[in-house]
Amino acid sequence: MTSKEIRKQYLQFFESKGHLIVPSAPIVLKDDPTLMFNNSGMAQFKEYFLGNGAPKSQRIADTQKCLRVSGKHNDLEDVGFDTYHHTMFEMLGNWSFGDYFKKEAINWAWELLTEVYKIPKENLYVSVFEGSKEDNVPFDQEAWDIWKGLIDEDRIILGNKKDNFWEMGDQGPCGPCSEIHVDLRTDAEKALVSGKSLVNNDHPQVVEIWNNVFMEFNRKADGSLEKLPAQHVDTGMGFERLCMALQGKTSNYDTDVFTPLIEKVEQITGYKYTSNEVKNISEEQNKTNIAIRVIVDHVRAVAFAIADGQLPSNTGAGYVIRRILRRAIRYGFTFLDTKEPFINKLVEVLANQMGEFFPEIKSQQQLVTNVIREEEASFLRTLDQGLQLLDKVVAETKGKEVLGAKAFELYDTFGFPIDLTALILREKGYELDEAGFNAAMQEQKNRSRAASEVSTEDWSVLIPGNVETFVGYDKTENDVKITRIRKVDSKKDGILYQIVLDNTPFYPEGGGQVGDKGTLVSANETIDIIDTKKENNLILHFAKQLPENVSASFVAKVNTDLRDLSSRNHSATHLMHLGLRTILGTHVEQKGSLVNPNNLRFDFSHFSKVTDEQLLEVENFVNERIQQQLPLVERRSIPIQQALDEGAMALFGEKYGDNVRAIKFGESMELCGGIHVKNTAEIWHFKIISEGAVAAGIRRIEAITSDAVKAHFALQENTLDEVKIALKNPQDILKSVVSLQDDNAKLKKQIEQLLKEKIDGLKNTLVSEFQEINGINFLSKQVDLSMSSTKDLAQALGSSKPNSFVVLASIEENMPNIHCYITKELIAEKSLNANAVIKELGKYIDGNGGGQPFFASGKGKNTNGIKEALGKAIEFVK
Repeated sequence: MTSKEIRKQYLQFFESKGHLIVPSAPIVLKDDPTLMFNNSGMAQFKEYFLGNGAPKSQRIADTQKCLRVSGKHNDLEDVGFDTYHHTMFEMLGNWSFGDYFKKEAINWAWELLTEVYKIPKENLYVSVFEGSKEDNVPFDQEAWDIWKGLIDEDRIILGNKKDNFWEMGDQGPCGPCSEIHVDLRTDAEKALVSGKSLVNNDHPQVVEIWNNVFMEFNRKADGSLEKLPAQHVDTGMGFERLCMALQGKTSNYDTDVFTPLIEKVEQITGYKYTSNEVKNISEEQNKTNIAIRVIVDHVRAVAFAIADGQLPSNTGAGYVIRRILRRAIRYGFTFLDTKEPFINKLVEVLANQMGEFFPEIKSQQQLVTNVIREEEASFLRTLDQGLQLLDKVVAETKGKEVLGAKAFELYDTFGFPIDLTALILREKGYELDEAGFNAAMQEQKNRSRAASEVSTEDWSVLIPGNVETFVGYDKTENDVKITRIRKVDSKKDGILYQIVLDNTPFYPEGGGQVGDKGTLVSANETIDIIDTKKENNLILHFAKQLPENVSASFVAKVNTDLRDLSSRNHSATHLMHLGLRTILGTHVEQKGSLVNPNNLRFDFSHFSKVTDEQLLEVENFVNERIQQQLPLVERRSIPIQQALDEGAMALFGEKYGDNVRAIKFGESMELCGGIHVKNTAEIWHFKIISEGAVAAGIRRIEAITSDAVKAHFALQENTLDEVKIALKNPQDILKSVVSLQDDNAKLKKQIEQLLKEKIDGLKNTLVSEFQEINGINFLSKQVDLSMSSTKDLAQALGSSKPNSFVVLASIEENMPNIHCYITKELIAEKSLNANAVIKELGKYIDGNGGGQPFFASGKGKNTNGIKEALGKAIEFVK
């Protein structure tokens, strides 16, 4: 049975049980501050478990793209070394929101595995929760009794809190769970050791494939449990492990989920992967296998993240994606001898393999390929630079142990992998001070953790059962009551309070637009709202203090000045998006945006620099539509398919419901939940400030509208006035500037000629100062020239005599510089090296540098060290 058939059968089975089949949510989470990535099937349904929203059906099934590389669930370092952990994986899930419970969940799981998939019952083990005195949760007798009717009792295992009580975090919905494990070993292996003893003991062929979680509790901030108002079922089955079981394999990587990717790696690199069936492989082959597993796993995670809108970067989720990709590149570099980008070539295989069920990977194939290729090229350059830096570290090391702090600097500042550092050091006969490295790493983690540490108290519910309403499309001021509050303490922001209202005009951050600010006003006081965000379908209003009387009636007032400016920028992004697609082509798609009161930022797919002429065309396109005074056509609840059929633009990586809000200005129509102007005339004017690259195939435009444009033009006018004054108020400013440039060019030529004459004069003077030492013509001198002129003089002097060794130094802008020229016959006969000379002499001026064996240069900070450096130079020729 192919992996495609396995996935299809799962969804068809639960559809026959009355479940609504829904598509996978994006792998990258944009509106959940508690998670970077979807790390489980239930992540997109959190609001339903918390009671903050109603699902479209009480029974749902899907396959969810998941990523586990950060936070509580972090499998990254296991990936490649075993055969069943992954960064990105599919989680098959069926869900009940207050409908069926343990009986149906367990029976259907058993029916699917044993009757539909035909897994032999004698290969399965199940576990139930043994109970917890600490939490006052009893042994799960109900689950035990259900399983007893399906499987022999000696195949039922009691599981502790670690294995059989599932929690999505330190706080929130949780409950006991019942796992299903499969034993994939041979009959001979089973006869020797019981599979029961290997369950939950990290055996590669005795693995968990399905977890049935019975959500019935809420974990509070103080660690206590309270009953949820309804009982829910949250199940998850690892798709890759299921394929392993059904395809008769003992490794996920031997299934057709991974074999097409592995074959492509073999074809590109020439290295061969051995199946898990092959025993007693060499250490060298094992390293090859691990490297190939790392690469084919990681390319899936990176490709799907990019397709869902997350580009590699140096912060947040982008940093995680970059780290995954660099781990793959590093394994290819070290163990598969790949010195050129190649991982990007796997994207086509992945798109052909998974594009039918996940169309985003097919439609975004070119972009994903380009981004990965550019990241590969960049990191390979970093590795090359790191190798040179590591050579410098080794050269400066006394003894045979390299300090951990030095290795950490390479890792932290230059991104050079620590395991590669250790490997190279061993090859050179050195040891790494691992304790020192780990200490430096831990110190950084502690700083990072302290900076981001957040403590969240439980909600204090003032009005139970309230369903919050957003009224901000129609109102900026409204009578409200506070329904719940909680305190949040973070190292970054200090103590803040999150306030939820029964109905609110405040727009929560989303879709690139910042959250509203404003006030809550009662008869006795005014509370400033400093930000508004959305979490688990709740709109959270952030304040530095709570009202004295939280039960009072308030008027919620949005800061309309800020909102109006944001709305103008937001509507301008829609017009610009259409302009870019019209002028550059329909391949242009939005890849990110930021809309605030000051400006707008718009990232989009395009494979070359946008020319000045094209940018002007886009500006004119937008401004024409502003002048046309196009009215806003807003449709708040339209079926998504109808909106798409009518030409609305939907963005990849965004999660849309069955009904959507469509925003239309003339020919521009997009799905959008943000705040917009009522008429394009309100934007006043649109001006592009900058355009540049963000990543391979991704460009960024920054622009302004409205008051910011007025300020921009006023600044330009003031600058022009200052230029006029500086030029003595000429009649024709441009003519005066051109004349000034011409004069400057003439003076520059004169200075260059004078410098040339000065260098020639110095050369003639200094030629007589050469000393002959051991057959070498040696000169060491400080001169009064710029750095570039000193460099020219050193080369001219070195070329003037055979067997020359020249060291010249000078000071430019109070910074010392030093240069060394050695004739090629000395390099060959005396093994002298200008690069080594500069590295040594650079220490005396608190600097560094480098170059070729015949010529090298360096800069420093300590001008007082020049004399000593020049004095030490003679030691190289004695």
